[in-house]
Amino acid sequence: MRLTYVAGDPESVPQNSPTLYKTDRGSWVVQGWVVTDPDALAALNLPEGETAVEIPDRMIPLFTQP
Repeated sequence: MRLTYVAGDPESVPQNSPTLYKTDRGSWVVQGWVVTDPDALAALNLPEGETAVEIPDRMIPLFTQP
């Protein structure tokens, strides 16, 4: 999988994280804060091999094709 950097959270200190990447497979990779809240994880019912990350609302407009 090849990742292309799209955007980092400009308000995050020190390293623009969370970060968005576009893949060469027609998908996105989102780097964000690990969701650890037990109630949220139970509501998500994540299957084996998946995880959840949280990003701020201000990053939604950054989901654009590079």
